[in-house]
Amino acid sequence: MDTQKDADIISGPMTAALIGYSGVFMRYALAVTPKNYLLFGCHVVNFSAQCTQGYRYVNYHYMGGSQKVLEKRAKEGLKGAEGGLEQAKMSFDQAADQAEKGLQQGYKKVEGSVKEAMGQVEKAVR
Repeated sequence: MDTQKDADIISGPMTAALIGYSGVFMRYALAVTPKNYLLFGCHVVNFSAQCTQGYRYVNYHYMGGSQKVLEKRAKEGLKGAEGGLEQAKMSFDQAADQAEKGLQQGYKKVEGSVKEAMGQVEKAVR
């Protein structure tokens, strides 16, 4: 029995038809001579499974189940967006740190070049 899939894909009319079918053939399995208990058991299992799916259908479409599913998906989406935002913030912080290091290294190189140039100018002036 597949109770993990989304209840939105359950067909209400088909579920009702299968519940009726299983009920009729449960009765038929006991009405024939000799009684067919294996057929009866198969239809009991099918009847139970279809009743479970029928409950899921009614709960989803008429008892607010679809709203709960939508709220759950919205919360999951919000959590995913928050996680993505946090990752983007971390990436931005890392990029800012790398840029700052690059600027500091560039500043040191320029500062060293300026000192060297000033030393050469002083030599040339003397």
